[in-house]
Amino acid sequence: MVACAGTPGRSVRVAGLDFDALYEEQVVARIVGDLEDGRGGWVVTPNIDICLQVRHDPATRDLVKGATLVVADGMPLVWASRLRGDPLPERVAGASLIFTLSAAAAASGKSVYLLGGEPGVPGRAAAGLVRQYRSLLVAGTCAPPFGFDRRPGEIEAIAAKLAQAKPDIVFVGLGFPKQEHLIAALAPGLPAAWFIGCGAAIPFAAGMLPRAPHWMQLLGLEWIYRLISEPRRLFRRYLVDDLPFALRLLLTSALARRKDHPRRGDSPVNDGPVNDGPVNDGPVNDGPVNDGPVNDGPVNDGPVNDGPVNASSAAGPASG
Repeated sequence: MVACAGTPGRSVRVAGLDFDALYEEQVVARIVGDLEDGRGGWVVTPNIDICLQVRHDPATRDLVKGATLVVADGMPLVWASRLRGDPLPERVAGASLIFTLSAAAAASGKSVYLLGGEPGVPGRAAAGLVRQYRSLLVAGTCAPPFGFDRRPGEIEAIAAKLAQAKPDIVFVGLGFPKQEHLIAALAPGLPAAWFIGCGAAIPFAAGMLPRAPHWMQLLGLEWIYRLISEPRRLFRRYLVDDLPFALRLLLTSALARRKDHPRRGDSPVNDGPVNDGPVNDGPVNDGPVNDGPVNDGPVNDGPVNDGPVNASSAAGPASG
Protein backbone atom coordinates (compact mmCIF):
# COMPACT_ATOMS: atom_id res chain seq x y z
CA MET A 1 0.00 0.00 0.00
CA VAL A 2 1.31 3.45 -0.92
CA ALA A 3 1.82 5.71 2.12
CA CYS A 4 -0.18 8.92 2.12
CA ALA A 5 0.80 12.41 3.23
CA GLY A 6 0.67 12.68 6.98
CA THR A 7 1.47 9.01 7.54
CA PRO A 8 3.66 8.68 10.67
CA GLY A 9 7.07 7.26 9.85
CA ARG A 10 7.00 8.31 6.19
CA SER A 11 9.79 10.54 4.93
CA VAL A 12 10.03 12.65 1.79
CA ARG A 13 13.33 13.66 0.20
CA VAL A 14 13.45 17.28 -0.95
CA ALA A 15 16.51 19.41 -1.73
CA GLY A 16 18.83 16.70 -0.44
CA LEU A 17 17.16 16.33 2.97
CA ASP A 18 14.74 13.73 4.30
CA PHE A 19 11.65 15.40 5.80
CA ASP A 20 9.10 13.77 8.08
CA ALA A 21 5.76 13.85 6.26
CA LEU A 22 3.65 15.12 9.16
CA TYR A 23 0.96 17.69 9.72
CA GLU A 24 1.69 20.23 12.46
CA GLU A 25 -0.91 18.67 14.76
CA GLN A 26 0.86 15.31 14.33
CA VAL A 27 4.16 16.90 15.33
CA VAL A 28 2.55 18.36 18.44
CA ALA A 29 0.88 15.04 19.30
CA ARG A 30 4.18 13.18 18.85
CA ILE A 31 6.02 15.54 21.19
CA VAL A 32 3.34 15.53 23.89
CA GLY A 33 3.06 11.74 23.67
CA ASP A 34 6.80 11.29 24.02
CA LEU A 35 6.90 13.66 26.99
CA GLU A 36 4.24 11.58 28.70
CA ASP A 37 6.44 8.53 28.18
CA GLY A 38 9.58 10.28 29.42
CA ARG A 39 11.23 10.48 25.98
CA GLY A 40 12.88 13.61 24.69
CA GLY A 41 13.91 14.69 21.22
CA TRP A 42 14.77 17.51 18.91
CA VAL A 43 12.95 19.26 16.05
CA VAL A 44 14.69 21.06 13.19
CA THR A 45 12.64 23.12 10.72
CA PRO A 46 14.64 23.63 7.49
CA ASN A 47 13.55 26.27 5.03
CA ILE A 48 15.01 27.12 1.61
CA ASP A 49 17.91 29.04 3.17
CA ILE A 50 18.85 26.12 5.43
CA CYS A 51 18.59 23.66 2.54
CA LEU A 52 20.97 25.85 0.56
CA GLN A 53 23.43 25.93 3.44
CA VAL A 54 23.45 22.19 4.04
CA ARG A 55 23.92 21.62 0.31
CA HIS A 56 27.39 23.15 0.58
CA ASP A 57 28.31 22.14 4.13
CA PRO A 58 28.41 18.44 5.03
CA ALA A 59 28.84 19.28 8.73
CA THR A 60 25.53 21.15 8.92
CA ARG A 61 23.87 18.42 6.85
CA ASP A 62 24.94 15.87 9.45
CA LEU A 63 23.64 18.20 12.16
CA VAL A 64 20.17 18.24 10.57
CA LYS A 65 20.22 14.49 10.09
CA GLY A 66 20.81 14.09 13.82
CA ALA A 67 17.43 15.64 14.69
CA THR A 68 14.54 13.47 15.85
CA LEU A 69 12.06 15.22 13.56
CA VAL A 70 12.78 17.22 10.40
CA VAL A 71 9.82 19.26 9.14
CA ALA A 72 9.59 21.72 6.25
CA ASP A 73 9.38 25.40 7.19
CA GLY A 74 8.84 26.77 3.69
CA MET A 75 6.14 26.52 1.03
CA PRO A 76 8.67 26.08 -1.82
CA LEU A 77 9.71 22.81 -0.19
CA VAL A 78 6.08 21.68 -0.02
CA TRP A 79 5.50 22.72 -3.65
CA ALA A 80 8.64 20.89 -4.77
CA SER A 81 7.50 17.70 -3.05
CA ARG A 82 4.13 17.94 -4.80
CA LEU A 83 5.75 18.51 -8.17
CA ARG A 84 7.92 15.49 -7.53
CA GLY A 85 4.83 13.38 -6.85
CA ASP A 86 5.70 12.59 -3.23
CA PRO A 87 3.96 15.38 -1.30
CA LEU A 88 4.63 16.76 2.13
CA PRO A 89 1.28 17.40 3.82
CA GLU A 90 1.93 21.02 4.84
CA ARG A 91 4.40 23.58 6.03
CA VAL A 92 5.38 23.25 9.70
CA ALA A 93 7.06 26.47 10.84
CA GLY A 94 8.93 27.10 14.05
CA ALA A 95 7.09 30.41 14.27
CA SER A 96 3.85 28.44 14.44
CA LEU A 97 5.06 25.60 16.67
CA ILE A 98 5.88 27.99 19.50
CA PHE A 99 2.14 28.70 19.79
CA THR A 100 0.66 25.26 19.08
CA LEU A 101 3.14 23.53 21.37
CA SER A 102 2.61 26.10 24.11
CA ALA A 103 -1.14 25.50 23.86
CA ALA A 104 -0.60 21.74 24.11
CA ALA A 105 1.83 22.20 27.01
CA ALA A 106 -0.70 24.33 28.88
CA ALA A 107 -3.38 21.69 28.36
CA SER A 108 -1.15 18.81 29.48
CA GLY A 109 0.65 20.50 32.39
CA LYS A 110 4.05 20.63 30.66
CA SER A 111 6.53 23.48 31.06
CA VAL A 112 8.37 25.53 28.45
CA TYR A 113 11.68 27.40 28.41
CA LEU A 114 12.53 30.22 25.99
CA LEU A 115 16.18 30.49 24.96
CA GLY A 116 17.26 33.12 22.45
CA GLY A 117 16.70 36.68 21.33
CA GLU A 118 17.99 39.99 22.57
CA PRO A 119 17.91 40.83 26.31
CA GLY A 120 14.33 41.16 27.52
CA VAL A 121 12.80 39.52 24.43
CA PRO A 122 12.42 35.97 25.84
CA GLY A 123 10.74 37.40 28.94
CA ARG A 124 8.29 39.40 26.86
CA ALA A 125 7.57 36.32 24.75
CA ALA A 126 6.92 34.26 27.87
CA ALA A 127 4.52 36.89 29.22
CA GLY A 128 2.67 37.01 25.90
CA LEU A 129 2.33 33.23 25.76
CA VAL A 130 1.01 33.11 29.34
CA ARG A 131 -1.57 35.78 28.50
CA GLN A 132 -2.71 33.65 25.60
CA TYR A 133 -2.54 30.27 27.39
CA ARG A 134 -3.42 31.00 31.02
CA SER A 135 -2.29 27.70 32.49
CA LEU A 136 1.07 27.60 30.69
CA LEU A 137 4.04 26.87 32.94
CA VAL A 138 7.17 28.84 32.02
CA ALA A 139 10.23 27.20 33.55
CA GLY A 140 12.53 30.08 32.61
CA THR A 141 14.00 32.31 29.92
CA CYS A 142 17.51 33.14 28.74
CA ALA A 143 18.98 35.65 26.28
CA PRO A 144 22.57 34.56 25.64
CA PRO A 145 24.96 37.44 24.91
CA PHE A 146 26.35 37.92 21.43
CA GLY A 147 29.27 35.56 20.80
CA PHE A 148 28.41 33.37 23.79
CA ASP A 149 29.20 30.21 21.83
CA ARG A 150 32.84 31.31 21.48
CA ARG A 151 33.35 32.15 25.14
CA PRO A 152 34.62 29.48 27.52
CA GLY A 153 32.04 28.33 30.02
CA GLU A 154 29.01 30.07 28.47
CA ILE A 155 27.37 26.93 27.08
CA GLU A 156 28.04 25.13 30.36
CA ALA A 157 26.34 27.98 32.23
CA ILE A 158 23.25 27.68 30.01
CA ALA A 159 23.23 23.92 30.53
CA ALA A 160 23.33 24.47 34.31
CA LYS A 161 20.33 26.82 34.14
CA LEU A 162 18.35 24.29 32.15
CA ALA A 163 19.29 21.46 34.51
CA GLN A 164 17.96 23.51 37.40
CA ALA A 165 14.74 24.56 35.58
CA LYS A 166 13.99 21.05 34.25
CA PRO A 167 11.70 22.21 31.41
CA ASP A 168 9.72 19.82 29.23
CA ILE A 169 9.99 21.88 26.03
CA VAL A 170 12.84 24.24 25.16
CA PHE A 171 12.38 26.75 22.34
CA VAL A 172 15.80 27.73 21.00
CA GLY A 173 15.72 30.76 18.71
CA LEU A 174 19.23 31.72 17.65
CA GLY A 175 19.14 31.09 13.91
CA PHE A 176 20.58 28.22 11.95
CA PRO A 177 23.04 26.61 12.54
CA LYS A 178 23.91 28.24 15.88
CA GLN A 179 20.71 27.04 17.56
CA GLU A 180 21.23 23.47 16.27
CA HIS A 181 24.82 23.38 17.54
CA LEU A 182 23.60 24.56 20.93
CA ILE A 183 20.79 21.97 20.99
CA ALA A 184 23.27 19.22 20.16
CA ALA A 185 25.34 20.33 23.16
CA LEU A 186 22.41 20.72 25.58
CA ALA A 187 20.12 17.81 24.70
CA PRO A 188 22.21 15.03 26.30
CA GLY A 189 21.83 16.80 29.67
CA LEU A 190 18.02 16.75 29.42
CA PRO A 191 17.16 13.42 27.77
CA ALA A 192 13.47 13.68 28.71
CA ALA A 193 12.98 17.18 27.18
CA TRP A 194 12.14 18.24 23.63
CA PHE A 195 14.17 21.00 21.97
CA ILE A 196 12.66 23.06 19.15
CA GLY A 197 14.92 25.04 16.81
CA CYS A 198 12.54 27.92 16.11
CA GLY A 199 14.50 30.76 14.49
CA ALA A 200 12.68 34.09 14.88
CA ALA A 201 9.72 32.55 16.74
CA ILE A 202 10.65 34.11 20.10
CA PRO A 203 10.60 37.73 18.79
CA PHE A 204 7.33 36.88 17.02
CA ALA A 205 5.80 35.64 20.29
CA ALA A 206 7.11 38.75 22.04
CA GLY A 207 5.44 41.01 19.48
CA MET A 208 8.82 42.48 18.52
CA LEU A 209 8.51 41.27 14.92
CA PRO A 210 5.21 41.31 13.04
CA ARG A 211 4.30 38.10 11.24
CA ALA A 212 2.73 38.05 7.79
CA PRO A 213 -1.06 37.77 7.51
CA HIS A 214 -2.35 34.21 7.40
CA TRP A 215 -3.29 34.43 3.73
CA MET A 216 0.29 35.37 2.80
CA GLN A 217 1.57 32.40 4.81
CA LEU A 218 -0.78 30.05 2.96
CA LEU A 219 0.30 31.40 -0.44
CA GLY A 220 4.00 31.13 0.37
CA LEU A 221 4.45 34.90 0.39
CA GLU A 222 5.61 35.37 3.97
CA TRP A 223 9.18 35.89 2.76
CA ILE A 224 8.05 39.03 0.90
CA TYR A 225 6.46 40.39 4.07
CA ARG A 226 9.64 39.72 6.04
CA LEU A 227 11.79 41.23 3.30
CA ILE A 228 9.75 44.44 3.49
CA SER A 229 10.05 44.39 7.30
CA GLU A 230 13.83 43.79 7.36
CA PRO A 231 15.21 44.73 3.92
CA ARG A 232 18.81 45.41 4.92
CA ARG A 233 19.21 42.10 6.73
CA LEU A 234 17.28 39.87 4.34
CA PHE A 235 17.79 41.36 0.86
CA ARG A 236 20.84 39.32 -0.12
CA ARG A 237 19.66 36.14 1.59
CA TYR A 238 16.22 36.13 0.01
CA LEU A 239 16.77 37.63 -3.44
CA VAL A 240 20.38 36.78 -4.31
CA ASP A 241 20.76 33.38 -2.65
CA ASP A 242 17.41 31.78 -1.82
CA LEU A 243 15.15 32.81 -4.72
CA PRO A 244 17.33 31.35 -7.54
CA PHE A 245 17.80 28.16 -5.51
CA ALA A 246 14.04 27.85 -4.94
CA LEU A 247 13.28 28.32 -8.65
CA ARG A 248 15.85 25.69 -9.64
CA LEU A 249 14.43 23.31 -7.05
CA LEU A 250 10.90 23.68 -8.42
CA LEU A 251 12.08 23.21 -12.00
CA THR A 252 14.16 20.11 -11.28
CA SER A 253 11.32 18.64 -9.19
CA ALA A 254 8.89 19.05 -12.07
CA LEU A 255 11.36 17.49 -14.53
CA ALA A 256 12.00 14.59 -12.15
CA ARG A 257 8.25 13.93 -11.93
CA ARG A 258 8.03 13.83 -15.72
CA LYS A 259 10.95 11.40 -15.91
CA ASP A 260 9.55 9.12 -13.22
CA HIS A 261 5.99 9.30 -14.59
CA PRO A 262 6.26 9.40 -18.41
CA ARG A 263 3.41 10.06 -20.76
CA ARG A 264 1.05 7.23 -21.55
CA GLY A 265 2.64 6.55 -24.93
CA ASP A 266 6.01 6.01 -23.24
CA SER A 267 4.66 3.92 -20.41
CA PRO A 268 6.08 0.52 -19.52
CA VAL A 269 2.71 -0.92 -20.58
CA ASN A 270 4.09 -1.12 -24.15
CA ASP A 271 6.94 -3.36 -23.09
CA GLY A 272 5.09 -5.54 -20.65
CA PRO A 273 3.78 -9.09 -20.82
CA VAL A 274 0.99 -8.24 -23.23
CA ASN A 275 3.44 -7.75 -26.10
CA ASP A 276 6.14 -10.23 -25.21
CA GLY A 277 4.25 -12.73 -23.13
CA PRO A 278 2.65 -16.07 -23.88
CA VAL A 279 -0.16 -14.56 -25.91
CA ASN A 280 2.16 -13.74 -28.81
CA ASP A 281 4.60 -16.61 -28.54
CA GLY A 282 2.39 -19.29 -27.10
CA PRO A 283 0.73 -22.34 -28.60
CA VAL A 284 -1.76 -20.35 -30.61
CA ASN A 285 0.96 -19.17 -33.04
CA ASP A 286 3.33 -22.12 -33.03
CA GLY A 287 1.06 -25.00 -32.13
CA PRO A 288 -0.53 -27.77 -34.22
CA VAL A 289 -2.99 -25.43 -35.86
CA ASN A 290 -0.21 -23.73 -37.87
CA ASP A 291 2.10 -26.69 -38.52
CA GLY A 292 -0.32 -29.57 -38.48
CA PRO A 293 -2.17 -31.43 -41.23
CA VAL A 294 -4.29 -28.47 -42.13
CA ASN A 295 -1.31 -26.57 -43.59
CA ASP A 296 0.83 -29.42 -44.94
CA GLY A 297 -1.74 -32.12 -45.61
CA PRO A 298 -3.53 -33.17 -48.77
CA VAL A 299 -5.67 -30.10 -48.83
CA ASN A 300 -2.68 -27.88 -49.75
CA ASP A 301 -0.78 -30.34 -52.02
CA GLY A 302 -3.64 -32.34 -53.43
CA PRO A 303 -5.59 -32.05 -56.62
CA VAL A 304 -7.33 -28.90 -55.54
CA ASN A 305 -4.10 -26.83 -55.73
CA ASP A 306 -2.23 -28.62 -58.55
CA GLY A 307 -5.07 -30.08 -60.54
CA PRO A 308 -6.76 -28.88 -63.72
CA VAL A 309 -8.47 -26.01 -62.00
CA ASN A 310 -5.15 -24.29 -61.17
CA ALA A 311 -3.27 -25.29 -64.28
CA SER A 312 -5.89 -24.54 -66.87
CA SER A 313 -7.99 -21.80 -65.38
CA ALA A 314 -5.11 -19.80 -63.92
CA ALA A 315 -3.10 -19.87 -67.17
CA GLY A 316 -6.02 -19.96 -69.58
CA PRO A 317 -7.42 -17.35 -71.91
CA ALA A 318 -8.64 -15.24 -69.00
CA SER A 319 -5.02 -14.55 -68.07
CA GLY A 320 -3.95 -13.58 -71.53
